[in-house]
Amino acid sequence: MARTLDFADHRRDLGDNRYVYAVVSRRAGGLSIGVNLNPDKVCNFDCPYCQVDRTVPGGPAKIDVERLEDELAHLLGLVGSGQLWDTPPFDTAAPAHRRVVDIAFAGDGEPTSPREFPAAASTVRRVRDALAPGVPVRLLTNATLLHRERVRSALVDIDEAWCKLDAGTEAWYRRVDGTRFPFARVLRNLRELAARRPIVVQSMFCAVGPDRPDATEIDAWVARLRDIVATGRIAEVQVYTVARRPADDTVSPLSAAELDTIGAAARAAGLVVRVVGV
Repeated sequence: MARTLDFADHRRDLGDNRYVYAVVSRRAGGLSIGVNLNPDKVCNFDCPYCQVDRTVPGGPAKIDVERLEDELAHLLGLVGSGQLWDTPPFDTAAPAHRRVVDIAFAGDGEPTSPREFPAAASTVRRVRDALAPGVPVRLLTNATLLHRERVRSALVDIDEAWCKLDAGTEAWYRRVDGTRFPFARVLRNLRELAARRPIVVQSMFCAVGPDRPDATEIDAWVARLRDIVATGRIAEVQVYTVARRPADDTVSPLSAAELDTIGAAARAAGLVVRVVGV
């Protein structure tokens, strides 16, 4: 039986495309056109729940912005003409998912890390304005580099910033995000960006081996959210768990009940929360 393209299936079958792909996104609620600025698979996080297979070498690090523009324009043309939905695997997508909900900088690493990020952001916005007006341009970021001027200046071309915050304590942050990047810098970046514009907080909760976030960890996470809204704005908090097979097979999803408990803790702090099930 043929597979139906859904939230658990993130195939990027778009011929020879290097940068632009399309997936059905459970958090976005439809077809998300992805822009991958990390085809080299380099990331300053090493999250155990990540599904990117980094044992297979990636491509060149340098971003060809003109090729990115051509790929995006071509894909948006296929969407506009309806041809995309006649093309495998998109011909198996459910009718309710056959709508473009965003153009998202995401992919195989931290999208703000390449030096071409500002040029890519302005290019994507220009193509969006011409071929898909009204579709938001989103940045999915781990918030590590938001303090850099070249990144801050590029955010004028980004409609929505969806920022990662998977932990409340330093220990769980290092365990679940696999990085030595200072947690304090991430938190400061989140506070500073939220003071300038509303942000969406993406929080992935999962078990790593026998360990899972306990009540103390969740309380600390809520306290971090409170710190952000003390001086800024959070438009939404997204609470979710793993839905696809991660690269680390010791990672497993939390239950729906656990996610609901976490979501309730954030709502009690006065935040708008969306719990996204598997």
